[in-house]
Amino acid sequence: MNNVYSLNDIVIMKKPHPCGTNEFIITRVGADIKIKCIKCGRTIMLTRIEFNKKLKKVVK
Repeated sequence: MNNVYSLNDIVIMKKPHPCGTNEFIITRVGADIKIKCIKCGRTIMLTRIEFNKKLKKVVK
């Protein structure tokens, strides 16, 4: 899988967020990746390794 991510990329994770959607937008890229839920706006900070394990696909 491509390990190059950009700001404002929309990604689909393997498990949905408790609000019901599994689409997130990337808001920070570095050693850690911060994603924001598209539906409710909650932010989640993940290490790059953890993010790669939980990622299903990059939409845009």
